[in-house]
Amino acid sequence: MSTLKGDPALTARALAPISSRRRNRLTGSGTTPWLFLIIPLAFLIVLTYIPVGNMFWYSLTSWDGLDPDMEFVGLGNFVRIFTQPEIFQVFFVSLYYLAGAIAQLVLALYFATLLSFKTRFRNLFKGVIFFPYLINGVAIGLVFLYFFRPGGTLDALLAAVGIHDPGQWLGDPSLVNISLAGTSVWRYMGLNFVLFLGAIQSVPAEQYEAADLDGANSWHKFRFIILPSIRRILGLSFILAIAGALSAFEMPYIMTGGANGSETFVIQTVNTAFKFSKVGLASAMAVVLLIIVLVITAVQRRVFPDERGEES
Repeated sequence: MSTLKGDPALTARALAPISSRRRNRLTGSGTTPWLFLIIPLAFLIVLTYIPVGNMFWYSLTSWDGLDPDMEFVGLGNFVRIFTQPEIFQVFFVSLYYLAGAIAQLVLALYFATLLSFKTRFRNLFKGVIFFPYLINGVAIGLVFLYFFRPGGTLDALLAAVGIHDPGQWLGDPSLVNISLAGTSVWRYMGLNFVLFLGAIQSVPAEQYEAADLDGANSWHKFRFIILPSIRRILGLSFILAIAGALSAFEMPYIMTGGANGSETFVIQTVNTAFKFSKVGLASAMAVVLLIIVLVITAVQRRVFPDERGEES
């Protein structure tokens, strides 16, 4: 024993088999990691892949959601979607949400850049920007119902600056989608703000110091340091913004129920399934939306390759 204590090399060789055996007991035969994945994989299969598979099957039928017999119609539901304008034209409503999403990204990037550096009360402003994302969507919808109602908070603010009778924000078809998209901007900007903030703060400070030595101004730092460093996060946020615009549901459903020209594709899908009992057609509409999102995601992976020049 004294020999082992006096010679570190002998001690290491003596303990090596013990460490190896202990490692083998912990890792088993490579199956231990899979044991921890059984429950998550089971939930993923049962709650995601099986429902999606059923959705594809329902889209090929004329099922009403109640009848145990499902009549197979093949691609008839898909033909109906693309040949009846009233079904597919609601995608134009998504353009309002897409414009709002782009404005949201610009604002989030601006505030994230500004608050990444020394600014007075920056922690307070960070909390103010991110706080709306933590609020329940139903609560936000109810709050903005009072905000946009005739004679409500927004009308009172506009009257204070001399603008009277601006119109019905949720009752006028020319204003309702702008109002709803603006609400979505306020609610979801905090998520993109946090993503951009984390990406910007991960940039090494030495790069900014080198830029200062070279005489770079704030715009040069943003263009040549910040933007290249957060390119992947920008790509992710952009694809999330497009997917969110196409699948807008919560705010218009809570605030207007799709009335006055505010019906989105998802609201129409829900109504088709549960209001008109056309689950087969609604499933086909959901499949179309899924395919569109997957195509946009594939394009994004081409446009925003990773740092090694490969597709993300």
